[in-house]
Amino acid sequence: MIQNPGFLLTVLAFVAVIGPLVFVHELGHYLVGRWFGVKAEAFSIGFGPELFAWVDRRGTRWRVAALPLGGYVRFKGDMNAASMTDPAWLEMSAGDRAESFPAKPLWQRAAIVAAGPAINFLFAILIIATFAFVHGESRTPAVAGIVEQGSAADAAGIKVGDRILSFNGRAMDTYTDMVMYTRIRPGEPVDVAIERNGQRLEVRTKIGAVMEDDGFGQKFRVGRLGIGAGEPVVERVSLLRAPIVAVERTGQIVRTMVETLGQIVSGGRSVKELGGPLKIAQVSGQAATLGLESFIFFVALISINLGFINLLPIPMLDGGHLLFYGIEAVQRRPVSPQAQEWAYRSGLAVLMAMMLLVTFNDLSSFGLWQSLSGLIG
Repeated sequence: MIQNPGFLLTVLAFVAVIGPLVFVHELGHYLVGRWFGVKAEAFSIGFGPELFAWVDRRGTRWRVAALPLGGYVRFKGDMNAASMTDPAWLEMSAGDRAESFPAKPLWQRAAIVAAGPAINFLFAILIIATFAFVHGESRTPAVAGIVEQGSAADAAGIKVGDRILSFNGRAMDTYTDMVMYTRIRPGEPVDVAIERNGQRLEVRTKIGAVMEDDGFGQKFRVGRLGIGAGEPVVERVSLLRAPIVAVERTGQIVRTMVETLGQIVSGGRSVKELGGPLKIAQVSGQAATLGLESFIFFVALISINLGFINLLPIPMLDGGHLLFYGIEAVQRRPVSPQAQEWAYRSGLAVLMAMMLLVTFNDLSSFGLWQSLSGLIG
């Protein structure tokens, strides 16, 4: 049973998750920018009112703000925290232009922008690699150890001992692969290739759907075939192989994020499943009650999530900047200031709409709207 953390623990856990991850993300931008000789004028953790700040010997103002929901590095030549180019950079002296962001070659600007999400992924990979080295890697075979009576697998004729080869053509190497595939596809048809007594068979069924509680008060549909694992197999992982295991695991998580997002966009999954800062804060507190390892692994998952979200091609995010650089590389000239201004305004509107949506979802999962309706009615 997951304990219900107090308000103070929830706040502290949330800050302990978001603060370091925002710092790591912005540090990626800062370090690569410094490597290429770009001067950072400000390095901010959080938005809003400034709590405290200091200026280093390079002239960078390091600041900590009241709202730890993000951060930014403002390089010389940037007009604002969103890294929009200041038209006045062309009027700078030759020395100042040399250390400004807009003056750098396209590939260097792209590298600086991509460094933020990249370091979030690297940070998560380091954590997952450490866990793999310490605890080993689950390599339980994709074999039906149990087939639940009346389940989708039972209806398809799958029997105990069958080796699951693939779902819809995607290879299933381990039992974990099977769970990750079916979990996000409740109610979807699936072609299952199996091996039985040395023969390959193919069956078609529909993934079952069950309601689960995430332990934090929110119920959601998950897919289940009704196949239980056989004897667990955990292999030791060497120090050299640990990063490989971590990269593979991170790739699986990112692929799941992409597929889940695609289901939401296509209408196959409800937008109500999207969570925001309030939900992250709640889950941070819950993860803290489960022990240090659970909390650290949760930090790794949020780091992957932060890197993934920032790569979405939305202006204001790193992915939006990279999209502009891609267009610039194709047409051999920067996107016009007017088009950038329009795109940034649109991107801000999209981000604000998303924040309102996920905050509404968070408050709904806390039962606020139900309580208010009870008061009214």
